[in-house]
Amino acid sequence: MNILDRIIVDKKREVELKKSIIPVSQLEASVFFEKEIISLSNNLRNSNSGIIAEHKRRSPSKAVINHGFSVEEVVKGYENAGACGISVLTDGKYFGGSLDDLLLARASVNIPLLRKEFIVDEYQILEAKAHGADLILLIAAVLTREEIKSLSEFAKSLGLEVLLEVHNQEELEKSIMPTLDMIGVNNRNLKTFEVSLDFSKQLADLIPNDFVKVSESGISSIEAIQELKPFGYKGFLNGENFMKTDNAGKAATTFFSNTCARVAVFDDATTRINTSYPG
Repeated sequence: MNILDRIIVDKKREVELKKSIIPVSQLEASVFFEKEIISLSNNLRNSNSGIIAEHKRRSPSKAVINHGFSVEEVVKGYENAGACGISVLTDGKYFGGSLDDLLLARASVNIPLLRKEFIVDEYQILEAKAHGADLILLIAAVLTREEIKSLSEFAKSLGLEVLLEVHNQEELEKSIMPTLDMIGVNNRNLKTFEVSLDFSKQLADLIPNDFVKVSESGISSIEAIQELKPFGYKGFLNGENFMKTDNAGKAATTFFSNTCARVAVFDDATTRINTSYPG
């Protein structure tokens, strides 16, 4: 059994336990449940950088990343830096996160929040809505087409956006449906943890333009973003590049500033080339 399989087994047990403790009616009574979402897909379409910053304490592949930051200082730093949205890890056993992290993030910032979680049940989507998330993540590697359809439809019924994560062509082809807003290509193989931008490049043309394209993992440099933009990617999930520094907000500010400057130069050069050679 690989690490992903173990995570899903544990997650299903965790969800069943939570269901027995916290009723749906309690989640629906949350002050955030009727809150109108902030659209990440719109932010990405209208951004030069397209960066989604992440709050992540640890991971199975990297162990401890950083336990020294408070949620508030991290997410406020990201918002001030100009992030299009923030991904908040809520898995406890493997990533050191919690729903409290999501709640604290929602109380601290006014930009889109992604509940990054291994979602296998509608109950987790209710949790996301109740704790202030604007969108959820569905991972094609652990869900059937029928599960993706039912979970994404349920999320949309609650007003949430949906980011669907794939890693290969088979996962992409089984997943495409109108209840998705964004399709993300994970450059990290969740079974082997191999990371390569080639995964995003290979799938780019297969993702319909109806969806905002997001590249996830391995986005640790400005060059990576420049490399992927010509393939139609609007969003770039930066998973741990900022968290492993001494000041996540400051690191994000520097990265965003440099990215926007470089992207502006790149876009200007592209425009001049297309103008000079319209054919």
